Amino acid sequence: MITPSNVVRHELIGLHAKVVQARNTANLKLAGKIVNETYKTLVIDTRTGEKRLFKDQVVMQLELPDRKKVEVDGQLLVARPWDRLKKKLAKW
Repeated sequence: MITPSNVVRHELIGLHAKVVQARNTANLKLAGKIVNETYKTLVIDTRTGEKRLFKDQVVMQLELPDRKKVEVDGQLLVARPWDRLKKKLAKW
């Protein structure tokens, strides 16, 4: 089960995401469903099409399956999903 305390260690595909901070201001308030993930990027399906974001350049608000919302710094997500399990994270 995905909770705010373990979201960084879970699969993100299928979660709803909204960009709340970004280096590129064009990405601010971008929202949609995460449809793909690579080592350094996330692909979000928005109303206007798919957008690719660099993980290390955004802070996102993720909506968990139980409707809880949690903000995650994208720098914590820079890794393949199966490698994030092995990472030592101070906050998480």
